[in-house]
Amino acid sequence: MSAYLTKRWGEGISDPRMEDLEAALAELDVDDPEHPDCWLADEHDWTISAFGNGRVILENPETNEGPWHMRDVPRAQIIELWNLLQRGWIDDLKQQPWKSGYE
Repeated sequence: MSAYLTKRWGEGISDPRMEDLEAALAELDVDDPEHPDCWLADEHDWTISAFGNGRVILENPETNEGPWHMRDVPRAQIIELWNLLQRGWIDDLKQQPWKSGYE
């Protein structure tokens, strides 16, 4: 399974390693309303966006599935969600406690 990480200020990394994911989340410590998130997308356009306030969004704009969100997600759990996406385990992702919509 192929994945692509887009960091907060636009740097992109194909098939990111754990340290790349952690570095992307660490960038969220800086307050920047114009660049509020970073995200991981797979080859089928499933995307998980993470925000500095702990909000996480799962969606697939290609298939119009989602969006779903969770609030106050710890960074370790965001890494777990991203790992599920990297493995292509979409059914496991969908079983998480998502709420409908962006907010």
